[in-house]
Amino acid sequence: MDESTSDPDATSDRSGDPGATVGYEYAEDSSPPVIGADATIRSGTIVYDDVIVGDRFATGHHALIRELTEIGDDVLVGTKTVIDGRTEIGSSVSLQTGVYVPSQTTIGDHVFVGPHAVLTNDPYPIRQDVKLTGPTLEDHVSIGANATLLPDVTIGRGSFVAAGAVVTEDVPEETLAVGAPARYERLPDSLQGENDI
Repeated sequence: MDESTSDPDATSDRSGDPGATVGYEYAEDSSPPVIGADATIRSGTIVYDDVIVGDRFATGHHALIRELTEIGDDVLVGTKTVIDGRTEIGSSVSLQTGVYVPSQTTIGDHVFVGPHAVLTNDPYPIRQDVKLTGPTLEDHVSIGANATLLPDVTIGRGSFVAAGAVVTEDVPEETLAVGAPARYERLPDSLQGENDI
């Protein structure tokens, strides 16, 4: 059922600011989302049915989380970020303002994705009918602002994709990806270690 929290009686069993929609019914047999404890869902945000979210979830304004998405604990989905469904997101993840996460994407734990980064899942947009496969971001990955990740690439554990980089191939673990198309360099000492999100 499409229920907006602007009607206080409509969401007595759901979390969200006035103007948020928690439980957008996209199919007759869809099930209400499951949202963990201590959630902050800001106005304009839409969370579809068949979404499972852990504890201490927070959104900015006007975020979109589509169906069949699973999200762990301590996750931030920033203002105007879109998660296009059928996606797995781990715990302690920060998706900043304007991030686009397509369907069939996997994001591990302790991952940071900077403002307006774009992940893609279609290698031949509207030219061929192919299986969609989003990127995989392993644990402790950082993606800089305005970076673009092409379909089916894996960003290895602890790697750092610089702002504006265009990643066309897998990034090995603990590697720095810079440029367009991205080239791979040794991760500088200042970027070594795990994300503390």
